[in-house]
Amino acid sequence: MHLFLSFLKLGATAFGGPAMVPFIGKMAVEQRKWLDGGTFRDGVALCQMIPGATAMQVSAYVGFKVRGVAGAAASFIGFGLPAFLLMVGLSAFYVRSQKLPSVVSVFNGLQTIVVAIVANATLSFGRTSLKSLRDGMIAVIAAVMFALKVSPILVILSAALSGLLLMGKNSAPDLGARPETDSGSTRPFLIIGSVAMFLLAVLFFWERKLFDLAVIMLRIDLFAFGGGFASVPLMLHEVVEARSWMDDRTFLDGIALGQVTPGPIVITATFVGYMVYGIIGSVVATIGIFLPSFLIVIGIAPTLSRLRRSVHLTGVLGAILCSFVGLLFSVTLRFASGIAWDIPRALLAIAGFIALLLNIEIIWLVIVGTVVSIIFL
Repeated sequence: MHLFLSFLKLGATAFGGPAMVPFIGKMAVEQRKWLDGGTFRDGVALCQMIPGATAMQVSAYVGFKVRGVAGAAASFIGFGLPAFLLMVGLSAFYVRSQKLPSVVSVFNGLQTIVVAIVANATLSFGRTSLKSLRDGMIAVIAAVMFALKVSPILVILSAALSGLLLMGKNSAPDLGARPETDSGSTRPFLIIGSVAMFLLAVLFFWERKLFDLAVIMLRIDLFAFGGGFASVPLMLHEVVEARSWMDDRTFLDGIALGQVTPGPIVITATFVGYMVYGIIGSVVATIGIFLPSFLIVIGIAPTLSRLRRSVHLTGVLGAILCSFVGLLFSVTLRFASGIAWDIPRALLAIAGFIALLLNIEIIWLVIVGTVVSIIFL
């Protein structure tokens, strides 16, 4: 319960996604003294190399090191619960008020802010991932493939194959040299996985749309390497292009609402679930978008020292991250093409992009963008 309440409090103010990792470290290492600094850094390195939202995974890692799988679940749920509850409330408000003139004005402005946010994410990915001409070519090919409506999962798999063939000789990442001997997570891992499979079977026979929603979110989380923003092109493809559950503008509104909530951008899955199947849909989508990465954390953490020796894994992950630069670039162009640009919107987008370059927190950007939208749009 102490772990749950500590991460619940932290999750209620967790604006900025990966930017929350240092705050988790401060609480776990300096304030609570649950872990030493080296163990925490090893966990951060692990969470950066596996799919899913980094801050959520780090919270699970800390809980796992403190109290095993039960601790991982307590900290993971506590950290994500405030964002989930707030997003459900915002989604319900959106459904009931989206046609009001003032609400339309707000979202017209926030959509330009989202373009700036995704553009900044593209730039950040590019700075950290593109280190050679070969990296740039992978990104360009990924952007072209996505623009041609190739499934982003196929794009990622193609990039992974190229990384295996072309980048396998890169040095392995420094994940720490501490041996891990804890094998107590195997049985809980299997139990949670089995329960998840059983519930999927129930959804399959009870309501196929909920089953499809769950499978989509599970798949997105499994392929979202590089943090929460990596899920955006995957989710866009699945819910807008492949199934037409909503249009581009509604999806943009969902991302905008996700920036109002604490927690990672993948909380947009809660909005998607609500729009598809109400409260039940939001629960199913949220569990789906977080469960795989949670299982990966508790499954891989005990074998962390072995991962650092895999040079092939290094090449594959490097190429996948390069492909996400291209995917995010294509998403930025697509979102921008759907906006009716005028001078106020252009200025708002430019100001938002500059603010992000200056490391201003996204929540303040959204608040200012909301006020400007009400007054000028």
